[in-house]
Amino acid sequence: MTQPGAENEGAGQEATEPTADAAAAGTEQVPVDGAGQAEKSQIAELTEALQRERAQFVNFRRRSAEEFTQAAANGKQRLVEKLLPLLDDFDRAREHGDLAEGPLKAFADKLGDILTGEQLVKFGASGDVFDPELHEAIQNDGSGVEPVIGDVFRPGYRLGDKVIRHAMVTVTDPAPSAGDAENAGNPQ
Repeated sequence: MTQPGAENEGAGQEATEPTADAAAAGTEQVPVDGAGQAEKSQIAELTEALQRERAQFVNFRRRSAEEFTQAAANGKQRLVEKLLPLLDDFDRAREHGDLAEGPLKAFADKLGDILTGEQLVKFGASGDVFDPELHEAIQNDGSGVEPVIGDVFRPGYRLGDKVIRHAMVTVTDPAPSAGDAENAGNPQ
Protein backbone atom coordinates (compact mmCIF):
# COMPACT_ATOMS: atom_id res chain seq x y z
CA MET A 1 0.00 0.00 0.00
CA THR A 2 1.31 3.43 -0.82
CA GLN A 3 1.29 6.39 1.46
CA PRO A 4 -0.88 9.32 0.61
CA GLY A 5 1.12 11.99 -1.12
CA ALA A 6 3.83 9.49 -2.15
CA GLU A 7 2.53 9.59 -5.68
CA ASN A 8 2.92 13.35 -5.71
CA GLU A 9 6.48 13.14 -4.37
CA GLY A 10 7.48 10.82 -7.17
CA ALA A 11 5.87 13.07 -9.71
CA GLY A 12 7.75 16.03 -8.31
CA GLN A 13 11.05 14.18 -8.47
CA GLU A 14 10.51 13.11 -12.03
CA ALA A 15 9.75 16.69 -13.05
CA THR A 16 12.88 18.07 -11.38
CA GLU A 17 15.31 15.45 -12.61
CA PRO A 18 15.27 16.46 -16.27
CA THR A 19 15.81 20.09 -15.38
CA ALA A 20 18.75 19.17 -13.13
CA ASP A 21 20.24 17.20 -16.05
CA ALA A 22 19.67 20.16 -18.35
CA ALA A 23 21.34 22.53 -15.88
CA ALA A 24 24.28 20.13 -15.53
CA ALA A 25 24.60 19.94 -19.28
CA GLY A 26 24.78 23.75 -19.36
CA THR A 27 25.75 25.02 -22.77
CA GLU A 28 25.09 21.84 -24.66
CA GLN A 29 21.33 22.32 -24.79
CA VAL A 30 19.67 25.32 -26.41
CA PRO A 31 17.01 26.88 -24.16
CA VAL A 32 13.44 26.59 -25.27
CA ASP A 33 11.93 29.85 -26.60
CA GLY A 34 9.48 30.08 -23.67
CA ALA A 35 12.28 29.88 -21.08
CA GLY A 36 14.43 32.40 -23.00
CA GLN A 37 11.54 34.82 -23.21
CA ALA A 38 10.91 34.47 -19.48
CA GLU A 39 14.56 35.28 -18.73
CA LYS A 40 14.53 38.25 -21.11
CA SER A 41 11.35 39.63 -19.57
CA GLN A 42 12.81 39.15 -16.09
CA ILE A 43 16.00 40.97 -17.14
CA ALA A 44 13.93 43.79 -18.63
CA GLU A 45 11.83 43.99 -15.48
CA LEU A 46 14.89 44.10 -13.21
CA THR A 47 16.59 46.67 -15.45
CA GLU A 48 13.49 48.86 -15.28
CA ALA A 49 13.37 48.53 -11.49
CA LEU A 50 17.06 49.46 -11.27
CA GLN A 51 16.51 52.52 -13.46
CA ARG A 52 13.62 53.62 -11.24
CA GLU A 53 15.75 53.22 -8.12
CA ARG A 54 18.58 55.19 -9.70
CA ALA A 55 16.18 57.98 -10.70
CA GLN A 56 14.75 58.06 -7.18
CA PHE A 57 18.25 58.29 -5.73
CA VAL A 58 19.22 61.12 -8.09
CA ASN A 59 16.02 62.98 -7.12
CA PHE A 60 16.76 62.36 -3.44
CA ARG A 61 20.27 63.80 -3.79
CA ARG A 62 18.94 66.85 -5.66
CA ARG A 63 16.21 67.44 -3.06
CA SER A 64 18.71 67.04 -0.21
CA ALA A 65 21.05 69.57 -1.79
CA GLU A 66 18.18 72.03 -2.32
CA GLU A 67 17.01 71.59 1.28
CA PHE A 68 20.54 72.17 2.55
CA THR A 69 20.89 75.32 0.45
CA GLN A 70 17.48 76.56 1.60
CA ALA A 71 18.33 75.90 5.26
CA ALA A 72 21.62 77.79 4.92
CA ALA A 73 19.85 80.74 3.25
CA ASN A 74 17.19 80.82 5.98
CA GLY A 75 19.86 80.77 8.69
CA LYS A 76 21.76 83.59 7.00
CA GLN A 77 18.57 85.63 6.67
CA ARG A 78 17.68 85.18 10.35
CA LEU A 79 21.16 86.29 11.42
CA VAL A 80 21.09 89.35 9.18
CA GLU A 81 17.61 90.31 10.42
CA LYS A 82 18.96 90.25 13.98
CA LEU A 83 21.86 92.51 12.95
CA LEU A 84 19.66 95.15 11.27
CA PRO A 85 19.07 97.15 14.51
CA LEU A 86 22.84 97.25 14.97
CA LEU A 87 23.26 98.59 11.42
CA ASP A 88 20.60 101.22 12.15
CA ASP A 89 22.54 102.32 15.23
CA PHE A 90 25.75 102.58 13.19
CA ASP A 91 23.91 104.69 10.57
CA ARG A 92 22.61 107.08 13.26
CA ALA A 93 26.09 107.33 14.81
CA ARG A 94 27.56 108.01 11.36
CA GLU A 95 24.99 110.81 10.78
CA HIS A 96 25.95 112.46 14.08
CA GLY A 97 29.69 112.20 13.37
CA ASP A 98 30.43 109.63 16.07
CA LEU A 99 31.96 107.23 13.54
CA ALA A 100 34.39 109.69 11.97
CA GLU A 101 37.38 107.81 13.40
CA GLY A 102 38.41 105.30 16.02
CA PRO A 103 37.94 101.59 16.69
CA LEU A 104 34.14 101.73 16.45
CA LYS A 105 34.43 103.11 12.91
CA ALA A 106 36.70 100.21 11.95
CA PHE A 107 34.25 97.74 13.44
CA ALA A 108 31.26 99.31 11.66
CA ASP A 109 33.14 99.36 8.35
CA LYS A 110 34.21 95.72 8.67
CA LEU A 111 30.70 94.59 9.58
CA GLY A 112 29.30 96.52 6.62
CA ASP A 113 31.87 94.96 4.27
CA ILE A 114 31.09 91.46 5.52
CA LEU A 115 27.34 91.91 5.08
CA THR A 116 27.83 93.47 1.65
CA GLY A 117 29.87 90.40 0.72
CA GLU A 118 26.89 88.28 1.75
CA GLN A 119 24.76 90.28 -0.75
CA LEU A 120 23.03 92.57 1.75
CA VAL A 121 21.95 95.73 -0.09
CA LYS A 122 20.55 98.87 1.51
CA PHE A 123 17.85 100.76 -0.40
CA GLY A 124 15.43 103.65 0.02
CA ALA A 125 17.35 106.90 -0.47
CA SER A 126 15.70 110.30 -0.57
CA GLY A 127 14.70 111.20 -4.15
CA ASP A 128 14.29 107.59 -5.35
CA VAL A 129 11.05 106.64 -7.09
CA PHE A 130 8.51 105.29 -4.61
CA ASP A 131 7.76 101.57 -5.05
CA PRO A 132 5.04 100.19 -2.74
CA GLU A 133 6.59 96.73 -2.95
CA LEU A 134 9.87 98.05 -1.49
CA HIS A 135 8.83 101.06 0.56
CA GLU A 136 6.42 101.55 3.45
CA ALA A 137 4.89 105.02 3.18
CA ILE A 138 4.08 106.55 6.54
CA GLN A 139 3.14 109.98 5.18
CA ASN A 140 2.11 111.29 1.76
CA ASP A 141 2.87 114.97 1.10
CA GLY A 142 2.47 114.91 -2.68
CA SER A 143 -0.23 114.75 -5.30
CA GLY A 144 0.52 111.12 -6.11
CA VAL A 145 1.16 111.67 -9.83
CA GLU A 146 4.88 110.83 -9.74
CA PRO A 147 5.66 109.84 -6.14
CA VAL A 148 9.23 109.95 -4.92
CA ILE A 149 10.78 109.32 -1.53
CA GLY A 150 11.06 112.40 0.70
CA ASP A 151 12.50 111.55 4.10
CA VAL A 152 13.79 108.11 5.05
CA PHE A 153 13.00 107.09 8.61
CA ARG A 154 14.32 103.54 8.30
CA PRO A 155 16.28 102.16 5.34
CA GLY A 156 15.20 98.96 3.67
CA TYR A 157 17.41 95.94 3.09
CA ARG A 158 17.51 93.25 0.47
CA LEU A 159 19.42 89.98 0.88
CA GLY A 160 20.14 88.74 -2.61
CA ASP A 161 16.81 89.09 -4.43
CA LYS A 162 14.66 88.88 -1.31
CA VAL A 163 13.47 91.97 0.56
CA ILE A 164 14.01 91.33 4.26
CA ARG A 165 12.91 94.78 5.49
CA HIS A 166 10.91 97.47 3.72
CA ALA A 167 12.10 101.08 3.89
CA MET A 168 9.96 103.37 6.03
CA VAL A 169 9.62 106.64 4.09
CA THR A 170 7.55 109.72 3.39
CA VAL A 171 6.24 110.25 -0.12
CA THR A 172 6.39 113.60 -1.93
CA ASP A 173 6.29 114.99 -5.45
CA PRO A 174 9.59 115.26 -7.33
CA ALA A 175 11.41 118.56 -7.01
CA PRO A 176 10.93 120.68 -10.13
CA SER A 177 13.98 120.70 -12.36
CA ALA A 178 15.51 123.93 -13.72
CA GLY A 179 13.84 123.40 -17.11
CA ASP A 180 10.44 122.90 -15.50
CA ALA A 181 10.81 126.13 -13.48
CA GLU A 182 11.59 128.16 -16.62
CA ASN A 183 8.62 126.68 -18.48
CA ALA A 184 6.31 127.48 -15.54
CA GLY A 185 7.44 131.14 -15.60
CA ASN A 186 7.07 131.55 -19.40
CA PRO A 187 3.73 130.17 -20.62
CA GLN A 188 3.54 129.75 -24.39
